Amino acid sequence: MKKPLIVLTGPTAVGKTKLSIALAKAVNGEIISADSMQVYRHMDIGSAKITPEEMDGVPHHLVDVLEPTEDFNIVLFQQMAKDAMDKIYDKFYIQSVTRDIDFTSSDQDEHYRRELEELAEQKGPAFLHDMLAKVDPKSAEDIHENNVKRVIRALEFYKQNGTRISEHNEEQKEHTSPYALAYFVLNAPRPLLYERIDTRVDEMLKNGLTEEVKKLREMGCHRGMVSMQGLGYKEILDWMDGNYSYEEAVRVLKRDTRHFAKRQLTWFRREGEVTWVDKDNFDYDDSRILSYMLSVCREKGILPAK
Repeated sequence: MKKPLIVLTGPTAVGKTKLSIALAKAVNGEIISADSMQVYRHMDIGSAKITPEEMDGVPHHLVDVLEPTEDFNIVLFQQMAKDAMDKIYDKFYIQSVTRDIDFTSSDQDEHYRRELEELAEQKGPAFLHDMLAKVDPKSAEDIHENNVKRVIRALEFYKQNGTRISEHNEEQKEHTSPYALAYFVLNAPRPLLYERIDTRVDEMLKNGLTEEVKKLREMGCHRGMVSMQGLGYKEILDWMDGNYSYEEAVRVLKRDTRHFAKRQLTWFRREGEVTWVDKDNFDYDDSRILSYMLSVCREKGILPAK
C-alpha cells in the first residue's frame, strides 16, 4: 500500500500559504510545515508564520514546537515529520484517497483489538510493547512503546497472518516507493517574485520585526543559535550590534532574501518527479491552480478518479 503524500513548495514569498490550505481541505488532509523557522515559538513576524486564522481549521504540524534556544536540523526534522505523518495516517481512512489497496492481510478483528486496548489501559503501553517484542523484535525496535495504535496494528497483523508486519513492510519496500507522491513547485516570474519579497520585508518591519528580535535577545537568544541565523533575524541583530545602519540592514535583508529565493529555485530544478506550477500560466487564479493540482493527484492515483 502506497501512502499518499502531496508536497507543495516554492521560493519564499511566492504565495504558498493560501493555496496549501485550499489543497489540504480539498483532499481532507493535514499540513506538515517544512519551514525551518516556523518551527520556533516566539518567532512569528520574521518567519512570516501562518496564523491560526490563516490555518482556517486545517491542522498544522511542526509549527511552534521548539524554543528558539533549541537546535533544529535535518535529522530532527525527518524524525518529527515522520512522527507527524504516522499520526495523520492513523487518523484517516487511507483507502478514501488511494486505490489498489490489498486488505487481505488486514481484516479487522474488533474483539482482539479491544482486548489489546484494554491491556494497554490496565497494564500500560510497555506491557503491550513487550508482547510485540516477543513476536516481532524488529517492529518493537522501530515503534515507540507510547505509539499504542501502531503497536496494536503490528500485533493484529501477526495474529491474523502468522507473519511479522516488519517482514511484510520490508518486502513491500523492495517493490515500491513508500509514498504515492505528487510534488508541486509553485513559481512566479522573477521580477514579480522579487517585488513580493521586498513588500514582505517592508510588512515585517511595519508589523514589529525589530521589536520581536529585541524580545528574543532579552530572552537570551544570540547570533550563535540556529534560530537566530534565519533571514530577518541575523540582519536585525547586526543592526542592533552596530554592524549595520538600519537602512543597510534592510537593504541586506532584501538582497539576501532574493538570493535565497534564487537558490531555492535552483535546488527545485535539480529535483526529480517535480510538477512545476507557474502562476502566470493560470493568470494567478488560485482556484485554477488548485483544480490543476487535484487533476495531477488523480492521474497519479493519489485521489480517486471522478
